[in-house]
Amino acid sequence: MTPEKARQQVRSSHRGAATRTALLDAAAHVFRTVGFSRAGVSEVVSHAGASVGSLYHHFSGKADLYMALYEDFQQRQQDRTHSAVGNARAQGENDPTRLMYTAARAYLDGCIEERHTTILFFSGDGPPGFDSQLRDRLREWTDRNVALFRKADEPVDEALLMVVSGAMLVAVGEVVRRDDDGARELADGITELLSRLEPRRGLR
Repeated sequence: MTPEKARQQVRSSHRGAATRTALLDAAAHVFRTVGFSRAGVSEVVSHAGASVGSLYHHFSGKADLYMALYEDFQQRQQDRTHSAVGNARAQGENDPTRLMYTAARAYLDGCIEERHTTILFFSGDGPPGFDSQLRDRLREWTDRNVALFRKADEPVDEALLMVVSGAMLVAVGEVVRRDDDGARELADGITELLSRLEPRRGLR
């Protein structure tokens, strides 16, 4: 490959990444403004200053845009919770209950910080089957954090997993509909209660 060809590929890659970002930003704006079900691809590309062809180059359609936005949000939430737990461990915290409190609170704080984005995913207005995926992903997140409760050779307490994931699902939907002070006060109460939960002993 010639140096000029390599430079052209780099420029093309940068343009492609910029176009993808513009389409996602536009989709987020349109979905928040009119809702997913009422949004059209034409509105997204118009807001992004892109073409329909460029959208379909990067995404398969409106639902794919929505899911890409959700995956980006989930990654930011993972980063927040991992950072919060890592900081707590670095400060000497090793109690699993307190670590679960830290992870849950970081997740809720992220939802409050990105209130409008969170409402987009917890409003019930998403692609077909998304509500089920949302529950599954929150359960996966909870499973990773409930693992803080147990030793490697201990079984998963499915009842605890369902209680925590269900509580978080309801909690997110409530905190993002309150003002900042009310949201953080509610988040305090929810995570304080969650921190009291323990797995049942003697499970096989």
